[in-house]
Amino acid sequence: MNKRILYFALVALLAFGCNGCKDKTDTAGDIMISPDAGTTYKSGDEVSVSVKYPATVKPDSIVYMLEAQKLGTKRDSTAITFKTDTLVLGARVITAKVYQAGKADEVTTNIVLLAAKAPEELTFKVEKVFPHDTSSYTEGLVYQDGVLYESDGGRVAEGTGQSSIRKVDLQTGKVLKKTDIDPKIFAEGIVVIGNKIVQLTYTERIGYVYDKNTLQLLSTFNNNVGIEGWGMTYDGNKIYMDDKTNRIFFLDKNDYHQTGFIDVYDDKGAVSQVNELEYIDGKIYANVYQSDDILVIDPKTGAVLQKIDMKALYPEASRNTNADVLNGIAYDKATGRIFVTGKKWDKLFQVKFVKK
Repeated sequence: MNKRILYFALVALLAFGCNGCKDKTDTAGDIMISPDAGTTYKSGDEVSVSVKYPATVKPDSIVYMLEAQKLGTKRDSTAITFKTDTLVLGARVITAKVYQAGKADEVTTNIVLLAAKAPEELTFKVEKVFPHDTSSYTEGLVYQDGVLYESDGGRVAEGTGQSSIRKVDLQTGKVLKKTDIDPKIFAEGIVVIGNKIVQLTYTERIGYVYDKNTLQLLSTFNNNVGIEGWGMTYDGNKIYMDDKTNRIFFLDKNDYHQTGFIDVYDDKGAVSQVNELEYIDGKIYANVYQSDDILVIDPKTGAVLQKIDMKALYPEASRNTNADVLNGIAYDKATGRIFVTGKKWDKLFQVKFVKK
């Protein structure tokens, strides 16, 4: 009896002792990939990728992938290189699959792709000044058909006012037509698409669709894209939307589902809190929330191409008493005029961006 107990105890001990033993045929842990995860490159740099493995590994082939894109195949540990000048910016995952004897071992790393160079520094000239309604906590601003369409944010219970969608006379700043929103809902960015206006909400994950002429609410939709709803713009084919991070999402213009995204980077790193958006001549112009900067962003890669310091536009000391931060960019495509304002500002400025 004691021998039987001793036998089973020995079997259990051996089983326990080998519980964490490494399978001698398992080589994945011995295969290393370079560059190290998180290595930064600038757009246009050439990236060299390779794997190292012990002498016991005899690869039939090594296949390198950049996410879903095949980069190439090797039969040994020599590096493979690829160009980055056409890639979107941000974190990109690289995978190496090492095939041998009918088995594939996979190792991954990632790189962070930054803008090729620092953004060009621009300044501005004020061409004209218009009145602006100080009750409007401007979240979205669009100019079309001779009028401004404005999304006014706020929640009644928080003392920030009631959100609305408005048609505004540019010359006088007077509200021509307004539709108030549920006092518990905080409105955000807007786009005009044909005869409709689409409006985001801040944290409620609801989107509103209005008749452009009457501002009558036509429908609502669920918006589960991003962390929050912030700014929007439209290029004639797709909607761009941001969510307080450095990500700008692409939305389908008909049913508003996500179709893609870019991440906004300059030459130093990610640029977060991109807010109110405007599409101008093939580029995205964006306010950076709680700053005096407007960025010009490449909609294909996410690179910050230019930066405009708007601090001198309407210094805080000169603003009306209830004025908040700069927010609101509108573009008159017919004349090339650009309008900017801020939350609850009493002025709206027609500006021209110029080189320093």
